[in-house]
Amino acid sequence: MKSAVKYLNLVLLCLATIVLVGLHNQAAGWSILFLSGFTLILSKRDLAKDLLPLHGSIAILGLTPITTDISYGHIFEMSLALTAAVALPYLVSRYVYKNDRIVFRFHHGRRWFKREIFYIALAGVIAYLLLPFYLQNTGAYLNWPSETDFSSIVRLFIGTNGLGIWDEFFFICTVLGILRHHFTFKWANLFQAIMFSSFLYELGFTGWGPAMVFIFALTQGYIFKKTESLLYVIAIHLTVDFILFLALVNAHNPSMFNIFIT
Repeated sequence: MKSAVKYLNLVLLCLATIVLVGLHNQAAGWSILFLSGFTLILSKRDLAKDLLPLHGSIAILGLTPITTDISYGHIFEMSLALTAAVALPYLVSRYVYKNDRIVFRFHHGRRWFKREIFYIALAGVIAYLLLPFYLQNTGAYLNWPSETDFSSIVRLFIGTNGLGIWDEFFFICTVLGILRHHFTFKWANLFQAIMFSSFLYELGFTGWGPAMVFIFALTQGYIFKKTESLLYVIAIHLTVDFILFLALVNAHNPSMFNIFIT
């Protein structure tokens, strides 16, 4: 019974993330999140303790206007909210529960293998070929600001890269870090990828973007499991985000960064 309940709770938490954060349906999203929280009463104590802060993080994201607005005020507002979403489960885990569910291990204590460096380059090539096509094919680039003055470009660069780093801190280190203590890695990685995709859908990856993001999130989770290096998965993500930044600017102003063939 309790085994079924723990999967039910996780399904509800993911569904709440999709509806509240991804689709921004407040009434349905909050209802599902509260129902998910209620089912914690029926779960094992250790699982309920660990999932409760995640419910708090999703609530924070649900209250936050997650958009691609790069005005200074919005950047500040989102930065505070996203920091709180990471800090809440980390501080509760470390100082209240006194466990190591969430560990921001930047390096694995060795040099990167040649194949790991090759994979970063490969990720960049795939992003170069795929992202410009995706943005133009779906019109998703219109979800990002069109201003191409120096200040706007700098803020877009900071925003895309900052969010990329946050994704790894929250979804890979925090969500996956907690879930893999209670579920097999396969299930933990699947559910973090669903939550990852939901967040980026609201951010602007519409059309067939969620499928692309889902595959990327699954891959990032698997790579983190194999390397245990936050620095490495961030390096991969920032490589992809750099291509995204160039493709966004080019989509709005084809005379800038005109380096793409797709």
